[in-house]
Amino acid sequence: MRAVDGFVEPAYGVRGLGDVVPAVARALGRTGVLPEPSGLVLPEAPAYVVFLVDGLGQRLLERHRDLAPYLASLLVDSQPGTAGVPSTTSTSLTSLGTALPPGTHGLVGFTARVPATGKLLNALFWDKSIDPLQWQPHETAFSRLSAAGVRVDVVNKREFDRSGLTVAAHRGAGYIGADKVGERIAAAVSGSAHRPSLTYLYDSDLDWTGHRYGVDSPQWRQQLATVDAQAQQLREALPDEVRIVVVADHGMVDCSAGDRIDVDRFPELREGLALLGGEARFRHLYADAGAADDLASTWSELLGDRATVLTRAAAVERGWFGAVTEAVLPRLGDVVVAGHGSFGVFSSRDFGYETSLIGLHGSLTADEMLIPLLVG
Repeated sequence: MRAVDGFVEPAYGVRGLGDVVPAVARALGRTGVLPEPSGLVLPEAPAYVVFLVDGLGQRLLERHRDLAPYLASLLVDSQPGTAGVPSTTSTSLTSLGTALPPGTHGLVGFTARVPATGKLLNALFWDKSIDPLQWQPHETAFSRLSAAGVRVDVVNKREFDRSGLTVAAHRGAGYIGADKVGERIAAAVSGSAHRPSLTYLYDSDLDWTGHRYGVDSPQWRQQLATVDAQAQQLREALPDEVRIVVVADHGMVDCSAGDRIDVDRFPELREGLALLGGEARFRHLYADAGAADDLASTWSELLGDRATVLTRAAAVERGWFGAVTEAVLPRLGDVVVAGHGSFGVFSSRDFGYETSLIGLHGSLTADEMLIPLLVG
């Protein structure tokens, strides 16, 4: 994991979030089914449970070891991995389920341009006019593992069953609706009875709490303690020979009022801008024809050292999105803006709801990019 401009570059194919399922496949004895990562080896076992805690960054866990004694005990023999770019839920969950980088699977942010219409697709809420099978046409890692004789189940809230994101990211697995902790743990125990098997659990409560109250809040700290208890209960409920891997999709930073800029208060930032996408910590700027270079120059000059501003070509060359296909290329901003520190780019006109959020993610800082890969 190398650093450029103080950012953590994604470790695709080495120790990224998209390498977790391939590493599990190898540990289950299914070698050759998926490309094997060079930097992530898991112990052999007849069954695995992957528990993804939304928003649980490595740095956050390290800072709050006292609140999460069970998870902290697993830190001792572990090394972190990385999220992809941008470090956001829809992008990360799709990398986990497909074992592909964002530039290939095509979910390149919380919001991104639909080239055919020029409108934004919100990857979490989706748009029923967009077929997820066409938006993300590649066979998932879950599907390939299932075809190789592994029982694969997704355990998630009932409301996410057959959602656009679920179909794009996790098709090929069985789906078990579970809204409560007890349901999730029981489903994991049931799934692990199949050999070989992979059961994937998802918990969104820590991320929600961080967005609303911030990661430097009593609410977030209490939620972390709850997550730790859930992880320990999961481990104790499973047979000894079943292994668990606790991971996250990204970390989070608190964005104070003094670390924000509202695009709509600076008319020059709108010049040559056809569409504003992404999210506050990682913006996709879609330019008018021929305006990309001027747009990049204007944004770079105004934001200064608060953000890295790159043209699409420069960001692709850095490897931020991994291998980028022709279909995905126009979904990326003509210019991308990644916040330094805890800086965020807001729009009271286009993304008014974001202005109420305290905790944010999406950029390439260590607090956002580094994720735990904890084996229990």
